[in-house]
Amino acid sequence: MVSGQSTEDLGQQSQRMRAGEDEESSPGSRRHPLRKLPFFSGCGTFTFLSSVVAAISGLLMGYELGLISGALLQMSSILALSCKEQEIIVSSLLFGALFASLTGGFLIDRFGRRLAIIIASSLLVLGSLILLPYESYGILIVGRIVIGISISLSSIATCVYIAEIAPQHRRGLLVSLNELMIVTGILFAYISNYAFASITHGWKYMFGLVIPLGALQAIAMYFLPPSPRFLVMKNNDEAARRVLEKLRETSDATKELTVIKSSLKDEHQYSFLDLFRSKNNMRARMLVGLTLVFFVQTTGQPNILFYASTVLKSVGFQSNEAASLASTGVGVVKVVSTVPATVFVDQVGSKTFLCIGSSVMVVSLVTMGLVNRNINVNFTNVCRSQSPEDFFLQRTGNLTSVTNGSLKDFFASMASPERLSFDAQRSPDVARTGELNRTALAGGQSTMGSHMESEEVPVVLKWLLLASLLVYVAAFSIGLGPMSWLVLSEIFPGGIRGRAMALTSSMNWGINLLISLTFLTVTELIGLSWVCFIYTIMSLASLAFVIVFIPETKGCSLEQISVELAKQ
Repeated sequence: MVSGQSTEDLGQQSQRMRAGEDEESSPGSRRHPLRKLPFFSGCGTFTFLSSVVAAISGLLMGYELGLISGALLQMSSILALSCKEQEIIVSSLLFGALFASLTGGFLIDRFGRRLAIIIASSLLVLGSLILLPYESYGILIVGRIVIGISISLSSIATCVYIAEIAPQHRRGLLVSLNELMIVTGILFAYISNYAFASITHGWKYMFGLVIPLGALQAIAMYFLPPSPRFLVMKNNDEAARRVLEKLRETSDATKELTVIKSSLKDEHQYSFLDLFRSKNNMRARMLVGLTLVFFVQTTGQPNILFYASTVLKSVGFQSNEAASLASTGVGVVKVVSTVPATVFVDQVGSKTFLCIGSSVMVVSLVTMGLVNRNINVNFTNVCRSQSPEDFFLQRTGNLTSVTNGSLKDFFASMASPERLSFDAQRSPDVARTGELNRTALAGGQSTMGSHMESEEVPVVLKWLLLASLLVYVAAFSIGLGPMSWLVLSEIFPGGIRGRAMALTSSMNWGINLLISLTFLTVTELIGLSWVCFIYTIMSLASLAFVIVFIPETKGCSLEQISVELAKQ
């Protein structure tokens, strides 16, 4: 298997490469303002700007992932969606992402990383445009599937593109920009959810906001250079040399080009099946990549975040307070935590951040499990206990004094079996009825009570749970969140990197889909505290895995990493 034993060899080679890079850097490039910042030294302005433009894919991805929770509040009321229909709408994006991850790698390796990002941005615009004109359950699913294909394809292509244009000593910083953009996008989505929650058809504004940015990224990527390594793979050495000279801001990139050509000479001969063979230790590398994304999902971050407001509400936070803390508050923590990981990864190393993150996750998850066990939370089915009208009432906060019984009768009638036909057959009167009822609910104060039965929770335990949740989110955001994708972009040979990343991405989306579809059932069977303890065990396992099998690659070129990992 791949281990950390080759770290010293990689470090020694990187010192020689660093000296070569310093000699090749032009005096003019050193005088650029960005060079005055320590974490930008050795990174050309054009390289940095190209990475930022590519990383906009992460911003769009994070926005789409965080958007649906708020948009669903309005759509479930307008379309009177049943619990199963809400689950399908949420999961439709994951189905699209899974499909793209299975096929996107071949597109990336054959047609290029830059073109794949352009296609992904265009698909995002198309999917968003599909959603806007109609209020239809079927159209909603189609649009979300297209968006899922877009964000999955862009997530693979962006990491590979940035890793291949970045100088070796700033690759960690630039690749981690994508994760920083993702968490920033999630935060923007939470803010958007809140801003448009009380606006009629606000969900259309939510979905429409990404259209200009997606179009601008597609246009901007057209004017950026292809990956020099991809150009070498296509036997276009002269174009690759010109791109390297522009990226490195030097007049002679012959040395780096020679290293790339030498490395890719054999790597270009890889086939997809070689990923599962012992040739150049490829099977071990693939097992490392698959196991890493397995831990990204099974340590619980996606589900803990998705149901954060429900967890907080179950332990005594009032609905408005819980919604605010679980959305904007968690989003801010994710962004703030990702910044130091992004800035210092090239100095500290991805392996160190992975170890720190997993260790802190263990402590915070144990605390969450013990707190939940001591407060005897009756965590009933979320979809049943917080139906669409509850979410709507909870978000608006200004409602007339109506009884829970009358609301339940109204929504029960709209969710009857006869209503489950698609919107193509839905009468316009139904939509008008929903709109009239929403209008009638404006003003006043809510009298709804929580459907989640729990005892009065001591203030200390309530805030201890919140603090543990935020620490857990922060730990993931400095460890498994950004560092997993950095490692994946480094450990595979260039000739097959796109297909390898696509395969690991397909496992990531597949496990995400499986866990998301079973989280409520498992929680009802064993309780929330035991779910936290299971996530604790998985975090411990991820820590052991990182220590034993993940090499430290800071300061090493992709070619050096590939040569070392090819050794048995």
